[in-house]
Amino acid sequence: MARSLKIVIEESVEFLDKQLKQTRTARQRERIEILWWLKTGQVKQHQELAHRLGRDTSTVTRWLQKYRHGGLSELLEVKTAPGQTPHLTSEALTGLKERLKLGVGFKSYGEIVEWLKTEYGLELTYATVYSWVHYRLKAKLKVPRPHSAKQDVVAVERFKKTSSRPC
Repeated sequence: MARSLKIVIEESVEFLDKQLKQTRTARQRERIEILWWLKTGQVKQHQELAHRLGRDTSTVTRWLQKYRHGGLSELLEVKTAPGQTPHLTSEALTGLKERLKLGVGFKSYGEIVEWLKTEYGLELTYATVYSWVHYRLKAKLKVPRPHSAKQDVVAVERFKKTSSRPC
């Protein structure tokens, strides 16, 4: 025998209807639909909810537990994995950006590795520094060559006349 649901939905039907129209993700829509179906009395059992959503009954039970413990905000909460911490600290990154903007800059990526080690105590590999500077910061280490002064036109013409003699 299917078990009946014993849950009190605090939100009004109008509020849930409005939320259904405003949701942008299917994840939130499914969860609000459960509450709406229960509040309007269309569904009375776990299995029927699971069947309508195409979800397992344990999933529906877990969602309803979240609602019981924390309300609508906990039911709709999106949890994300923390991910790996960046190799460059924000302080070191701003310092590196400032140094690269100055005309002095660096001669090589190896020099940047050493600078980060002495200034900020970061032990980074060459490849890490290269990818940060080259791909993320889009900075270039090479200093443009100075433009040579224009050659003396008279001296060039004299050279051309003397070298054009037949042998």
